[in-house]
Amino acid sequence: MLLAIDAGNTNVVFAIYDGDRQRGIWRTATDPKRTSDEYMVWLTHLMALRGLKPVDIHGAIIASVVPGATFNLKRLCKDHFGCEPVIVGQPGVDLGAKALVDRPEEVGADRLVNTVAAAATYKTPLIVIDFGTATTFDVVDADGNYCGGVIAPGLNLSLEALQMAASKLPRVEIQPPAEVIGKNTIACMQSGIFWGYVGLIEGLVSRIRAEYGEPMRVVATGGLAVLFAKATHVIEHTDNELTLRGLLLIHKRNTVQ
Repeated sequence: MLLAIDAGNTNVVFAIYDGDRQRGIWRTATDPKRTSDEYMVWLTHLMALRGLKPVDIHGAIIASVVPGATFNLKRLCKDHFGCEPVIVGQPGVDLGAKALVDRPEEVGADRLVNTVAAAATYKTPLIVIDFGTATTFDVVDADGNYCGGVIAPGLNLSLEALQMAASKLPRVEIQPPAEVIGKNTIACMQSGIFWGYVGLIEGLVSRIRAEYGEPMRVVATGGLAVLFAKATHVIEHTDNELTLRGLLLIHKRNTVQ
């Protein structure tokens, strides 16, 4: 079985695959100080609930955008699961896709993994929108290569910044208000956050398509993908397992002879 680890700025996601079948998926808050032993205690309890044991794991792969967390995740794989993990972005790891940008080494591992999975699943060229700590728009060309994109502040990050900077504004739930014109403070904030973000999505997709010069499908992933897909026609597909599926594909590419 394969242990796939996606370490983002907010959460670390662990998933176990038996072939192509996912046997479990779990999340924990990202904390660079968390040791491999702490990960193991937490993870083995959750694995046991699915009837899984550490000895079942025979391979591992890690995509991390948090360098401080990568070391202990590698230790987790080597010391507790007895396997050398494939690390996305390290020399020698074949993604099957190129990063056609000025500085390929600066591209986040998650964006490369999403590119691989999206190109294998959907007709290219396309735009992948990932709603995470930051919201990223990634361009995948007709050959499945990463061609750059856009990084915007994530929705929760934007909301937290607004609340911190304006002392009288309350915390609000992210949801589409019934009307764009709010009649009270909460409704006004919800409208600005939600419909303002819809405007961001539609505007950037339109500009990317115009600059690229060809029709492009749009795939969204991340926790808020479904919410925004219901509010705008530009998002054609939602795929919350995109990153994990990309890790599975990359591991196969680098281990199957």
